[in-house]
Amino acid sequence: MPVFHTKTIESILEPVAQQVSKLVILHEEAEDGNAMPDLSRPVQAVKLAVDNLIKVGYETIHNSEDQILKQEMPPALNRVEEASVFLIQASDMLRTDPYSAAARKKLIDGSRGILQGTSALLLAFDESEVRKIIRICKNVLEYLAITEVVESLEDLVTFVKNLSPVLTRMAKEVDTRERELTHQVHREWLQRAIEQVKQLTPALISGIKIFVTTKSQGGPGLEEAQSNRDYVTQKMSNEIHEIIRVLQLTTYDEEEWDADDITVMKKAQNVIDGKMKQAQDWLVDTQAVVGGAGEHALRQILEDSLCIANRCVNPEDGENITKTVSNIESMINALCELRQQGKGNTPQALSLSRGIVQMLRELQDKCQKAVTASERSGLKKPAHTVGGKLEQAQRWLANSAMDDKGLGQQAARMMISDALKVAEGLQGPKRAEILQLCNEVENLTDQLNDLARKGMTNSPQARAVAAALSQKLNQLKSKMQDALVTQVADDFMDISTPLKMMSDAAMTPFGTPRREENFEEKARNFSNHASKLAATGRSLAKSGGCNDRRTVEGIQTCAQQVDDLIPHMVKAARIVLMNPANQASVEHFDLLKGQWTENMEKLRGLIDEAIDTAAFIRANEEGILQDTDRTEQAVMNLDAPGIVNNTSSIARRAHRILQVAKSEADNSEDPQFVERVNDTINDLRNTIAPMVQNAKILAQNPRDPQAVGGWRGANQQLINAVGRVRQAVGDRANHQYPPHGSDFPAPPDFSHLNISDFPPPPPPLPGIYDRAEQMPHRQLGSVPPPVPPPPAPESYNPSAYRDHGENAPPRPPLPRDTAPPRPPPPETDDEFEMTFPAPQANQPIMMAAHALHMDVKQWSSRDNEIIAAAKKMALLMARLSQLVRGEGGTKKDLIDCAKAIAEQSEEVTRIAKGLAMDCTDKRMRTNLLQVCERIPTIGTQLKILSTVKATMLGAQEPIACPDGSEIVCGSEEDMEATEMLVGNAQNLMQSVRETVQCAEAASIKIRVDSGYSIRWTRKRPWYT
Repeated sequence: MPVFHTKTIESILEPVAQQVSKLVILHEEAEDGNAMPDLSRPVQAVKLAVDNLIKVGYETIHNSEDQILKQEMPPALNRVEEASVFLIQASDMLRTDPYSAAARKKLIDGSRGILQGTSALLLAFDESEVRKIIRICKNVLEYLAITEVVESLEDLVTFVKNLSPVLTRMAKEVDTRERELTHQVHREWLQRAIEQVKQLTPALISGIKIFVTTKSQGGPGLEEAQSNRDYVTQKMSNEIHEIIRVLQLTTYDEEEWDADDITVMKKAQNVIDGKMKQAQDWLVDTQAVVGGAGEHALRQILEDSLCIANRCVNPEDGENITKTVSNIESMINALCELRQQGKGNTPQALSLSRGIVQMLRELQDKCQKAVTASERSGLKKPAHTVGGKLEQAQRWLANSAMDDKGLGQQAARMMISDALKVAEGLQGPKRAEILQLCNEVENLTDQLNDLARKGMTNSPQARAVAAALSQKLNQLKSKMQDALVTQVADDFMDISTPLKMMSDAAMTPFGTPRREENFEEKARNFSNHASKLAATGRSLAKSGGCNDRRTVEGIQTCAQQVDDLIPHMVKAARIVLMNPANQASVEHFDLLKGQWTENMEKLRGLIDEAIDTAAFIRANEEGILQDTDRTEQAVMNLDAPGIVNNTSSIARRAHRILQVAKSEADNSEDPQFVERVNDTINDLRNTIAPMVQNAKILAQNPRDPQAVGGWRGANQQLINAVGRVRQAVGDRANHQYPPHGSDFPAPPDFSHLNISDFPPPPPPLPGIYDRAEQMPHRQLGSVPPPVPPPPAPESYNPSAYRDHGENAPPRPPLPRDTAPPRPPPPETDDEFEMTFPAPQANQPIMMAAHALHMDVKQWSSRDNEIIAAAKKMALLMARLSQLVRGEGGTKKDLIDCAKAIAEQSEEVTRIAKGLAMDCTDKRMRTNLLQVCERIPTIGTQLKILSTVKATMLGAQEPIACPDGSEIVCGSEEDMEATEMLVGNAQNLMQSVRETVQCAEAASIKIRVDSGYSIRWTRKRPWYT
């Protein structure tokens, strides 16, 4: 089947698919009774191209040493050659008989063979190129495996000389490959992994050096030095295994996240496969060092196996893996104990080694089967962010009758779990509000679940409960975000002081009282503080409301790196404590400090991007007011340390506000906004130093009224300056373009909703509702006003009309010969709403189109090109789903529909790029461009896959598709083509959804002189 993971493959297959699509259309027209035209010239051109391709292919085989290429390429060449022969035979037969059915069959078979054979040929060659890069990566891994035998500075010099060329070559080849890939996420994964390798290389050399020098000097800290060396080696090894994994990927799901169970399981399986040989070598070598790289590889295999076991869809698979891991671990411990006693060559130790090797193979097989079973299950899990979970829950609530395998309800319950974790770090009213909302959401979810079990999902009661639950979920999300912004403001106020204090404690001279105790205390404080920062980052990524995958995964990656470095930072500092005169230990500690600080600053920057700047400043402003109150209390208590601590906190919060406000100004290209924010930044900066100076004077003499007054005045100026910064940043954040004509009313309050078995009252008649809007509101439960009596009818006097004929009413006009003109139809999207079909659970393409439809239906397409184009794409994709399923239409319709979708893809991209160029927010512009630029590539791939599918429609006897999805398939190739088409359609719809969301966000920050004409007019919600 065609794959498009490189730009070269796509550029070759696209023109081939265009020619094949023309032949398919000619074939179909001939089936309607039309004569086939003379195809001699185009077929001869194809033959010449095929002959050249075959010649180049065999030359490549002859010159290559890749045995797999020599095995896989000839069948692809034969298929292309046979397809070319079919086309020539079809052309000859059609010249004799333009209506020949046999010729038409050869024509379609040859077209399909050309396309699929060319794709197989390109894939075989590309895989050969990937294997070359993988061999280089494995060479690096081989060098990393011998780090434990480097025991002198001479060995280290030799090691670096040998490692540097192959490491440089690997980085160069990976960078080249990354630029060739079409999947943006694959490029990002490779970039991230190779950057980590580059960053870890100096730490590796430094770690080996400190181990060598510590061992040669015979001083303390050897165990810590070895641990640091092994950590860096293991980290580099893991990153190179990740590079190998990504290099072999050919497809990608746009909704896939790094934290997806399947992705995590595949990564773990890849590490298990990569570490297996090293572990087996350690088991076979009776003289291998206990605690060396081989044992570490063996234990990492067990850890990754447990990682797979915890994510298995089938609980039995997980239990089997866990039991095997437990048995192997017990045997490893026994073997290590024997080897430490010098009994590695005894029959008992040899028997244990053989048993572990056998059980490792079984464990590898069990893990592989578990990963395959989980991947084939197709079960979806709740999203990784609170925004994604809310979307899944809302989709369930909007159509609770559709069977979503419990995904929506599970997402709602996981939101409760996430909220409870957020509430653990809160106190007072904020904690109580979240806990109350969690109880309400849980009760409403239980009610809706009970109604579903009774078969009442479409009842008025169920709809009312769903509406109430939807409102409460939105409130819960909002409260979680507010709480996390406050937590970020508190925790990330200072990221460097604990590290500096631990560093100073490590450098304390010998003989200082309580030297070791002081270091352990500072090291413990650093570990707790760093762990808390990493935990806050992970919590924000999961529950903070940011839906941008890059930002969320970046936060999670940085948080994990910070967590991983914590114990090794402490060990490096402890080595310095034990060997302060060892310059290598000091340099190594400084290197790790630099890496840790860089990761922490990157984490803080990503977190600042993930939260609303105005809300963050507001949270810090509230913190400053609280610190002010505590300072006042310290003054009353004559508590000088309290004054110092609280005023220092005020200064740190002010500096954080300066930092995020400066970042916001640097991110903007709106000159007025930048000038306004920079002015307020300068005002705030000028107030910090006077406040700190007055606080120092106050701490020295809390009884002095003049000192108290001086600090209060300076602090009030700082508070006022903070408020001006918040207003300057918030004015832009709260600005919306274009302004709406009128605000929508707030959603109804369902907090006092009572569900009963009685049906709701009928809706008011038209006209009565209109008049009711003008009547004054009254409270629920109040007595309604009395109904006024009807007007008294006048007495009827027939003679009055006879006596006063001139006062009689005029006679109505006679009917005309023609009907009056019909009024113009209202400008509405009713056609879009009415024509969109309802999706079924076994229609993945239709469901992807429906997801886009649900996103864009809330916006009016009037004066909004991107919404109009997206709505058209949703309808076209729904039509494509019907064509692929065989629900009417022809092969030509399928090809034309795919071409129309590709054209609309180009249109959406064009509009989005134009909008991005006019956006003054650099981050929003970058996000919008990154999202929209992958749409044309996916659209092109859709055309090619639709052509492949068109060549197969009706070509074989249909058999039932195993999962019942999309269509009945005629062969294994047909099923594979359908699966690829489904995945491509889902990726395209997801990319358009993300583009629309980014475009709407970017629309509020547009250049004033841009001539921006797109209007984002939200349709009135159902409750208005």
